Amino acid sequence: MPMRRLMVSLVVLVLALLSIALFGFRITAIADFRLEPWHTYVPEELDAETLDRSDWADYVNAEAKLFRALHREMREHLATERSSAFNRFDANSRVYPGNLTRDWNRSYIAEPSQPPKGAVVLLHGLTDSPYSLRHLASHFQAKGYVVVAIRLPGHGSVPAGLTAAHWEDWMAATRLAVREATRQAPGKPLYLVGFSNGGALAVKYALDALATPDLARPDHLVLISPMIGVSRFARFAGIAGLPALFPAFAKAAWLSVLPEFNPFKYNSFPVNAARQSYELTEAVRQQLLDASKNPEGLQALAPIITYQSLVDGTVSTAAIQTELYDRLPANGSELVIFDTNTSLDIDEMLRPTVAALRDRLFAAPARGYGRTLVATRGPGDARLRSLHYAAGSTNAEEHLLDASYPAGLFSLSHVALPFPLDDALYGQQPSQAENYGVNLGTLSMRGERGALILDAGSFSRATSNPFFELMLDNLDQAAQVR
Repeated sequence: MPMRRLMVSLVVLVLALLSIALFGFRITAIADFRLEPWHTYVPEELDAETLDRSDWADYVNAEAKLFRALHREMREHLATERSSAFNRFDANSRVYPGNLTRDWNRSYIAEPSQPPKGAVVLLHGLTDSPYSLRHLASHFQAKGYVVVAIRLPGHGSVPAGLTAAHWEDWMAATRLAVREATRQAPGKPLYLVGFSNGGALAVKYALDALATPDLARPDHLVLISPMIGVSRFARFAGIAGLPALFPAFAKAAWLSVLPEFNPFKYNSFPVNAARQSYELTEAVRQQLLDASKNPEGLQALAPIITYQSLVDGTVSTAAIQTELYDRLPANGSELVIFDTNTSLDIDEMLRPTVAALRDRLFAAPARGYGRTLVATRGPGDARLRSLHYAAGSTNAEEHLLDASYPAGLFSLSHVALPFPLDDALYGQQPSQAENYGVNLGTLSMRGERGALILDAGSFSRATSNPFFELMLDNLDQAAQVR
């Protein structure tokens, strides 16, 4: 018994030392940046209970009230500050949403020109806004569907909004958006489209609908870079933020504190956001696990179509297969993986886990869902092909595609998939028809490391998808978008 107590004490001591070291590292990492008003002012959002009693008009009115209060607050705080060209909260800035072609931080409904064939609910990602799925909205609208794109609570306003956000509020907002979608197109097909954290919300809603008759069941789920598995660090994010209870350590509530030059996405990232995303993914994982133990548990689940980069620095690609797809019934679901650019012949420069993951995703045995690898044709040949493994088969059917990997691009990324190359904000070939103050997809800077306030990876990460049209063509076929 004394030995056991000693071992427990040693473990506690080691964990305490690691926590102190981590805390010190984080404080050092953000010491150069002060907390600005957008890191401390928390807008008033509707909570889950209120959202479940509200309709779309209620939500839009509350959202308008929130933004009016936000603008007053920022105007007062910035009145004595020097104007900045790249501060989304400065009304004189070139990236101030109110000065741009459109403010995509607001919830919106896109209606087709004819009676709707169906309804689509769009669920954006963590720290994001409705901007992230705007091109999917245009696609579905052009196909004749009414699109409901909701701004999830805590998003689109100030980063501090995520310090008080709860994933249960995001779920309640999802239910509200679905209620509006089914009101707009009663009795018609219902699609849920989720990007990153929004993918987890879409899956959870579909699972909840299986057990709750009052919830409309979706006919299809479309997931883009879905957050099914996240870093284990997120589990302890709440503990990491405890020092923030003391005013002197307020920065401990933040994993990163950065300038806010993106008009439609936060750069600063609070500890609570990581914690909430982890709790959401754990709730989804447990729900899938419990349902899969019952042979009938998931039989009525809608088919799921997922588009995912093989390499993803935000979510676990492996977890999408092991935690989600391997538990699904044979219901017509599809998993589409965008491979790295093997034509560059740089495998020795990639982490060994990349090739291992590719092999694992497409290895035997046969699965109850379709699997497609979008890849180059081989070393030195950047033209694309798709290798499709039908449900129940281990034999790949090859299709040559009329597209190529762009020179110099070694992979896609977590954030790239929903944006075409001509996206005015994130595209590598941005359209000049719209003005969003900055073209983040074309930034390319060289110099000494450590000099910039942003990590070098911010400038090398792919932010748009050269295969966006291929993805839409596949989506129309796989999800029966007519």
